[in-house]
Amino acid sequence: MSSRNSAATTQNGLAVLGPEATELLTTLDETFRGWGERRGALHLTMPPLLPIEELARLDVYENFPHLAVVASTLTPPPELGHHADAAAGVFPPASLNPARLALPSAACYGVYLHYKDQPVPEETTVTVLGRCYRNEDHYDGLRRLLGFHMREVVALGSAEHAQNHLKVFGNLVTAFAEACEVAVEKQVASDPFYDRAGSRALLQQLSPVKHEFVYRGNAISSVNTHRNFFGERCSIQQGGSSEPAFTSCVAFGLERWIAALENRYDGDWDRIFSAVEHARTEVQ
Repeated sequence: MSSRNSAATTQNGLAVLGPEATELLTTLDETFRGWGERRGALHLTMPPLLPIEELARLDVYENFPHLAVVASTLTPPPELGHHADAAAGVFPPASLNPARLALPSAACYGVYLHYKDQPVPEETTVTVLGRCYRNEDHYDGLRRLLGFHMREVVALGSAEHAQNHLKVFGNLVTAFAEACEVAVEKQVASDPFYDRAGSRALLQQLSPVKHEFVYRGNAISSVNTHRNFFGERCSIQQGGSSEPAFTSCVAFGLERWIAALENRYDGDWDRIFSAVEHARTEVQ
């Protein structure tokens, strides 16, 4: 599916943002990053690719194999005709090395791998902007993309810190959407980061671990609690103890926010920027 307007051109899940959408993406990202930094978040940059073997320890390929996008390299040296199908958009299996790197589906995975085998203060907060990739069953303009920008604010440390993080940022998302006059519904989601089997699946039924902020059927933000799952899998300790850290995160799909604002204001960019600037003043 492809679509074209003054803001963006999309084709096969890939988007080119025009000047207005690019400016709006930058403004939204500065807003959400600022929320984190004003609350002590460290602003980090994660690698664009992550080792598959490291993501496997986080159950990524058990829980979300359908979303996976992985990267390979070509076998050197290329023999005559070895890569002849490249112009058609494919490489023969014999010309590819085993895939060892992944294009991540969420920005926060790099954070947990960065802190692997390390202790963290009990009230650690990190914010990152990730380029994320998802092999969806369909694509829909800026609402659903193969490659997109995700701003996340991640809490690591004590259980209290992780839970308070979700409360604070959940309120910020709600207030910002209201100030923009974008009507979102907070809904329980069914796709946790960790395994759906055994005790954790039962625990999720009793206490949901993910809520999404949904505009017209499309999630534009989410708040996620992982309890101590990533702390255990990555051996991240909280404080000076040997206890695994608890983690939680809030995520913003920037292109999805653009799509929601475009829809709400019928593509009137003056009204869109006016609404966002008003919300930035009201919600900090």
